[in-house]
Amino acid sequence: MASLYVSPHPDDFRSLFALIAAEFCPSSRPKTITEDPPTSLNARTRPILVLGSGEGETVLSGASAVAWYLAFQGKRAGVDTKQQSQVWQWLSFADNELTPVSCALQQSSRAELMRVLKVLNQALEPRTFLVGEGITLADMAVAAALLLPFKYVLEPPDRQDLTNVTRWFSTCINQPQFLKVLGKITLSASDTAGNSPPKTEAQLKKEAKKREKMEKFQQKKEMEKKAKPEKKELGVITYNIPTPQGEKKDVISPLPDSYSPQYVEAAWYPWWEKQGFFKPEYGRKSLSEPNPRGIFMMCIPPPNVTGSLHLGHALTNAIQDSLTRWHRMQGETTLWNPGCDHAGIATQVVVEKKLMRERGMSRHDLGRENFIQEVWKWKNEKGDRIYHQLKKLGSSLDWERACFTMDPKLSYAVQEAFIRMHEEGVIYRSKRLVNWSCTLNSAISDIEVDKKELTGRTLLPVPGYKEKVEFGVLVSFAYQVDGSDEEVVVATTRIETMLGDTAVAVHPDDSRYQHLKGKMVLHPFCDRKMPIVFNDFVDMSFGTGAVKITPAHDHNDYEVGVRHNLAFINILDENGLLINVPPPFLGMKRFEARKVVLQALKDRGQFKEIKDNPMVVPVCSRSKDIVEPLLKPQWYVNCTDMGKQAADAVREGRLKIIPDHHLKTWFNWMDNIRDWCISRQLWWGHHPKADMDGHYWVSGRSEEEAREKAAKRFNVSTDKITLRQDEDVLDTWFSSGIFPFSIFGWPNETEDLNVFYPGTLLETGHDILFFWVARMVMMGLKLTGKLPFKEVYLHAVVRDAHGRKMSKSLGNVIDPLDVITGISLEGLHAQLSDSNLDPVEVEKAKQGQKSDYPNGIPECGTDALRFALCAYTSQGRDINLDVNRILGYRHFCNKLWNAVKFAMKTLGDNFVPSEKLCGEESVSDRWILSRLSAAVGLCDAGFKAYDFPAITTAIYNFWLYELCDVYLESVKPVFSKAEDDASSQKQAMVCRQTLYTCLQVGLRLLSPLMPFVTEELYQRLPRRRPQHDPPSICVTSYPDTQEFCWHSEEVDRDMDFIMTVVKTIRSLRADYNLTKTRADCYLQCIDSTTVSLVHKYSLQIQTLSYSQAVIPLTANQPVPEGCAVAIASDRCTVNLMLKGLIDVEKEVAKLMTKKGDLEKQMEKLKEKIAKTDYKEKVPVKVQEQDAEKLRQSQIELEKVKEAIDNFRKMM
Repeated sequence: MASLYVSPHPDDFRSLFALIAAEFCPSSRPKTITEDPPTSLNARTRPILVLGSGEGETVLSGASAVAWYLAFQGKRAGVDTKQQSQVWQWLSFADNELTPVSCALQQSSRAELMRVLKVLNQALEPRTFLVGEGITLADMAVAAALLLPFKYVLEPPDRQDLTNVTRWFSTCINQPQFLKVLGKITLSASDTAGNSPPKTEAQLKKEAKKREKMEKFQQKKEMEKKAKPEKKELGVITYNIPTPQGEKKDVISPLPDSYSPQYVEAAWYPWWEKQGFFKPEYGRKSLSEPNPRGIFMMCIPPPNVTGSLHLGHALTNAIQDSLTRWHRMQGETTLWNPGCDHAGIATQVVVEKKLMRERGMSRHDLGRENFIQEVWKWKNEKGDRIYHQLKKLGSSLDWERACFTMDPKLSYAVQEAFIRMHEEGVIYRSKRLVNWSCTLNSAISDIEVDKKELTGRTLLPVPGYKEKVEFGVLVSFAYQVDGSDEEVVVATTRIETMLGDTAVAVHPDDSRYQHLKGKMVLHPFCDRKMPIVFNDFVDMSFGTGAVKITPAHDHNDYEVGVRHNLAFINILDENGLLINVPPPFLGMKRFEARKVVLQALKDRGQFKEIKDNPMVVPVCSRSKDIVEPLLKPQWYVNCTDMGKQAADAVREGRLKIIPDHHLKTWFNWMDNIRDWCISRQLWWGHHPKADMDGHYWVSGRSEEEAREKAAKRFNVSTDKITLRQDEDVLDTWFSSGIFPFSIFGWPNETEDLNVFYPGTLLETGHDILFFWVARMVMMGLKLTGKLPFKEVYLHAVVRDAHGRKMSKSLGNVIDPLDVITGISLEGLHAQLSDSNLDPVEVEKAKQGQKSDYPNGIPECGTDALRFALCAYTSQGRDINLDVNRILGYRHFCNKLWNAVKFAMKTLGDNFVPSEKLCGEESVSDRWILSRLSAAVGLCDAGFKAYDFPAITTAIYNFWLYELCDVYLESVKPVFSKAEDDASSQKQAMVCRQTLYTCLQVGLRLLSPLMPFVTEELYQRLPRRRPQHDPPSICVTSYPDTQEFCWHSEEVDRDMDFIMTVVKTIRSLRADYNLTKTRADCYLQCIDSTTVSLVHKYSLQIQTLSYSQAVIPLTANQPVPEGCAVAIASDRCTVNLMLKGLIDVEKEVAKLMTKKGDLEKQMEKLKEKIAKTDYKEKVPVKVQEQDAEKLRQSQIELEKVKEAIDNFRKMM
């Protein structure tokens, strides 16, 4: 075992860093030792990791080297070379940037620490973790380096300034691995005396001075408060103006001070619905009239009528509604058709539980007809709950076309589909093994079977049993060979099924059993001789190489039984009681018989052994019962030809599946498709229109039609025919399979069917590609001769921030409404307490919630949730959703809000938008219009390619980083001087037109993703053509590249250069703590072209960099003494005049200290590298890291020396 030597000091963050990394590799966690390492290790500083022992011993020293090795073992160093490179960069950041300012807080100023942390804060703005979507070594290194500042230095006001860093740090330290090493971290409060070591006299003086400054600062703040009332940036504001249902919201009153989801989302949806914006008829005389822009039709994946909203629904609807709104804004005839699935099993279970809870009755007590009435009653009372939740998400569905799969129109379509396919022989009757739930008394589909993986002996709860039942063991026992003393040992995980054994199988090539060909074995509990059969499905290497065969209760054994013509003995009835077996087993419950059979084998001396066995147990997702394979006569659909047609449609390009990495799955399923069992032994659902006369089944639209078919088949008169209708119902997926055309009245020729079928797109999760998508394609082709849609877009599956599947037992299931409205940690805990989880599972789940949501889930609003889900939707398989990022998009909504409020104030009450550009736009105007056009192009391409992250990134960057951060800041001087003279007035007017265009078009770009906030803000803007413009943003045209064709690469390139200069000046100002003081800036340019460019943008540079004056210089012109220097690019050097603005001697003293520290660090590093065994003992990665450290330190030292020289020139 490896040994890890660490410091016992609680604040040695380097040792803590290594210990955290060790927690992430539990399989190879080293032994931790806090004593001094042996002198033989020749290592000066801990942590030290010793691998192996004796001569083969390898020693790693230093936190980074040790942690890298451990993290690599725990697969936390990056999933590929790109991520590993990023992790190395963050390690370097932690070592070279963070550690010096974290450890030397008495020598370096708080400003230096805050400067570094603001860089980190910006990097974390769009991210949950530093690299990838989970904790990596990068997070461990940077979080460990920040332990001291967060514990002793960063007070609440500092943490408020660093919201992203604080959020990320809190997420890290609440991970179980961090908590195990660090315990609960107490963050620094305003009084840190109890948490820090004793202070020196110099420190106390410094703190007194700091307190004095803080008091002055607080006094100033109090004065500001009196002058200006305090505002809460993200408070809850509600819309209280009386507005009748469906009437337009008040947009005359002033906008509230800040964005509040509750205010914004009020009243808009009923108005949209009443105005008919979501109907394809809107703005059209007739549906049948051709629309040159085309038709877009998509049906919703019908949610279960029993369902409530979960994040999977939220993701599906965010994507589908964004696409629908985009197509509608494109001017297409657009229909997104809602619907709900009757959910046979789920609904029956819900109503049965309700009956038992309220009236103490089962469905059998009530009778079939009365029970069905109870289900309809429940559906009419509760069944539209999910529709209300979908409206809360802003889903722009045509509710007048909403369909329920048990409605008469859809039921008639199901009947017609069954009859046509039965008449054609595609649907047939057969007795085969099915997945049987004894609790439900029904067959269930594969999708309703959960595969529970066990590593060994496990006790599981089973409905109907007081005690838990043992699974995960392999029982071996012997069968006696007939007419001999020899025995054959077999093994099984379901010992009770040996009562239904009818053979023993061995491999044809197994030499151990060749002499037993033609022999029989004797069943110990009944007079049954069973053949020894030879079959190549047997694995010779598993156990004894002999396998018991139970054809009626095992899928593999069924195939063997058919091939060898074995007896099929069913030993279970529908309730799980034993039948066709001898006493004492007859009538026993299946898992009680398990114990009795085992004891009987022991009593007869035929039991051999029992041992742990990893296995998968099939569990009914509805009832939690153990699923039994059971022989039942059922209806089947022959899928061979239909599957081939569905596969060919994709191969030939007639049906497109996006993303294409799902093609392999599609072809694998379609090319190897098995027949589909569509019978369900339920009361709630569609009855197959089939009747039986003896053993012959006929189907008919009425009893008369069925009777005539039977009479014709037997060549007798109809009065001789006796019919009995099948009592089973059809699999819910059967009605879902014809949903795309049954909703339009098929088989009747209707206007909707002619206009909207085939549809345009099917959008859903990749997890139901086979269960629903494939069946729609097969049944569409079979029954209509047409594909039901042209494209299938499959989105990813939502997981939690750590990549885990959302599960109630983990406590990580998120209700989207909790994200929209917010919920406390106590509220989340209460939801768990109300669930059906075991108390142990509840406690585990509560810990998970406490780790992920220590402060609960803040109110984020619908728009932020939708935007976040779309931003996450990379065309992959999984989405790791972090609620903190959703909150970040609520802040984005607030940015929009403030930008529009500022703009409306700037535009003024009498502003009239112009139809087109005037041609006198400034360089800033031309640049922002170029960026707007680029955003339009990116959104257009993104929607066409289903690339939602590209759309959200383009919109986010335009609004936040280009419009708000650059353009609005750069034009403030233009508006402040607007009344100086006629020229200034004209320039301000041009600027207002540009600003209006950016706001109006920017909101239209964003509308499909954030419908509520964009409607609220759009309604406040003046219209270009008030008499002709549409009443709502959701029916306004989406910006296109033909109209917005102002993209200029030259303007973008020039502005990129200017922003590089601006950022360099800002960086210099931060380095010298010039927070309020404006300094002159001399920009030394390499050539006259650059001088001209700087001159052209001088106002923008001056405004954005807070400079006093911007003076461009040629390469030959001298720079005045007293400037700080920084290279912006190979074309320009920034010289910031500091003389007279700062305390030069103080700055030189600080730099001399820093120079000394750097020289010491470099000396130590050089000594380490110079050791004779360095290249042999130190891993290559660590050597590369050391070389990079040395290189960076050298560059930093040169910068420090240059700065010292510059300052000395000022003295």
